[in-house]
Amino acid sequence: MAKLKIGIIGIGNMGSSHARYLINNEVPGAELTAVCDTNPERLRWAKEALSDRLQTYDNDNEFFASSGIEAVIIATPHYDHSPLAIKAFKQGLHVMSEKPAGVYTKQVREMNEAAKASGKVFGIMYNQRTNPLYQKLRDLVQSGELGEIKRTNWIITNWYRPQSYYNSGGWRATWEGEGGGVLLNQDPHQLDLWQWTCGMMPKRVRAFCGFGKYHDIEVEDDVTAYVEYENGATGVFVTSTGDAPGTNRYEISADKGKAVIENGKLTFYRLRQSEREFNREYQGGFGEPECWKIDVPIVGKATDHKGITTNWVNAIQNGTALLAPGEEGIKGLEISNAMHLSAWTDDWVDLPINEDLYYSKLQERIKASTFQKKHTGNRTLNVEGTH
Repeated sequence: MAKLKIGIIGIGNMGSSHARYLINNEVPGAELTAVCDTNPERLRWAKEALSDRLQTYDNDNEFFASSGIEAVIIATPHYDHSPLAIKAFKQGLHVMSEKPAGVYTKQVREMNEAAKASGKVFGIMYNQRTNPLYQKLRDLVQSGELGEIKRTNWIITNWYRPQSYYNSGGWRATWEGEGGGVLLNQDPHQLDLWQWTCGMMPKRVRAFCGFGKYHDIEVEDDVTAYVEYENGATGVFVTSTGDAPGTNRYEISADKGKAVIENGKLTFYRLRQSEREFNREYQGGFGEPECWKIDVPIVGKATDHKGITTNWVNAIQNGTALLAPGEEGIKGLEISNAMHLSAWTDDWVDLPINEDLYYSKLQERIKASTFQKKHTGNRTLNVEGTH
């Protein structure tokens, strides 16, 4: 079988990372043949550091029309993900989009429709779905081992970023360039895993965001959100790029026990009798169900970005099921849009959100912004270990 010809559009932080493992033939059945970027320095880097045989393009129209690629990885700033994906689908290309799927759900919904109409394979770079910790947690929920969910809590504050990070690119940490802060840049993985592992979306959200609380930026760098689910369960999501040291603890409490992921381990506090049964039957006044603490064995290691790309290539060539279908990118994005909208309106937000209201509020912030002019740097950073 001939190798799948892949192009990458956007050779910045993440695009460079994808390019390296592809050029090193670490994804079976795939080869990197072309790259596209508006920055001539990044194109020179690609020729010098990757291969002088790579085709290079400085505009997407020529890239899509003339490069001869069969599939594309989109690793540009957030606003461009959906428009470029739509253009690629119309060119008959398979698409892998970096996270987030886009900035606002209305835009992403159009992308999903274009993907469906094209019949091409559409993936999203939710590399944390390859992590066996989260796969096992999802299995505990789906198998019924945990019982009905009562509460979800995730504190994910180990995203510390100094000011120099935000100054490294003019598009960063602005409403016009990035469309958000920690929710749009660092947390798409967690927002995806939150709904993916527990198998349900919130029905409404109340969020409080600190905009430029710890940094000279206009977007959020500190968030505390409360959500409610259709079954009566509740959840809390806390995140920040201003905490040092930070915490990463994800907990699901349910009728048959509690599961906790922290420090690379999954612990299951298993009740021998469901809490609801115990509550009905126990007559002793004080007491609680017997609980066993179980360190759940985790088999395998996360394959991260390379694993998602390999799965996508296998889906194209062999019909393998996608671990991270691109159409599912809208789910985590809707949660973050709801958090923003709740903070902007100082009120509850129901899901599905009012997409037109969200878009109008975002445009108000873009129009009032002064930060695009302040932060004009353009550095490519090493993203190893940043998820």
